[in-house]
Amino acid sequence: MRAIDLEETPKVVQRHFQDLSQRYGSVLALDLINQQGSEAVLSLAYGSAMQSLVNKNLRYVPFDFHRTCGHTHFERLTSLYDQIAEDFSDQGYFFVNPSGVVVEEQKGVARTNCIDCLDRTNVTQSLLGRKSLEVQLQRAGLFGPSDSVTQHATFDEQFKQLWADHGDNISIQYSGTSALKGDFVRHGKRTTFGPIQDGYNSLARYYLNNFHDGLKQDAMDLVTGKYDLKLSNTNLIHPKGFESYSSLPLALILAGAGVTFTSVSLRQAGGQDAIQILCTILGASLTAAVLFIVRSTGREFCNKPRLCKLY
Repeated sequence: MRAIDLEETPKVVQRHFQDLSQRYGSVLALDLINQQGSEAVLSLAYGSAMQSLVNKNLRYVPFDFHRTCGHTHFERLTSLYDQIAEDFSDQGYFFVNPSGVVVEEQKGVARTNCIDCLDRTNVTQSLLGRKSLEVQLQRAGLFGPSDSVTQHATFDEQFKQLWADHGDNISIQYSGTSALKGDFVRHGKRTTFGPIQDGYNSLARYYLNNFHDGLKQDAMDLVTGKYDLKLSNTNLIHPKGFESYSSLPLALILAGAGVTFTSVSLRQAGGQDAIQILCTILGASLTAAVLFIVRSTGREFCNKPRLCKLY
């Protein structure tokens, strides 16, 4: 696999944002990745590269999504919007009057990223889409000066469903599952079932990435002319080994049972019952053991002379 030339990174970043500026005008670069933990290295590298750019049409806005919003308080995204509201408004939108005359053209874009640019990105973009839509409807005379989408229940529901379906379809193409945090986009709030669905999708993504996406990667490399038979033992027609008999339902049942037991036990413990706390620790340990076995099996499979995305 080709080595990454870190010295070329600033040049690549420069070319990328120069291209965006030439195409769209001003660029709001919204960076949603964690500024602590395992993502911090990427956050620092991205921020450093952005600081070195000289582009009057570019504004870089780091926003630690998880630190600010956690996994439930997505309404706190308004703090991000408050930071960019003026620049976002200045970018405008494409508007044509009833006579067909172009009254206004959009002068910029909001470039949003997280890690996979799926889940956090989708939630944030849905907010920006809503804000832009409200301004356009107000200008068209369909909304009053202070009206919002949320004041029109049927329209609000249709907007949320449309945006959630859009995010799910993109996510399925990329990761094999619907988008995480989709309950907030679809219902405007976190639901009881939402975190459970997120847990299921996360496990499914982990499984697919380890045991099935390697074959897809080989197929894409074959189509693009980068597939090297010397580096892969994969049979693209009839896959063999673990990938041919691995079971997603079994893996999810084992891990899901452990997570459920741990959650229920922790809720019952309430920080007081020592026996329940001990059961919680035991359940968490068993869950970790199952995931470790699955990960180890996947690592052994991926250590064969072939490409594998995660490892």
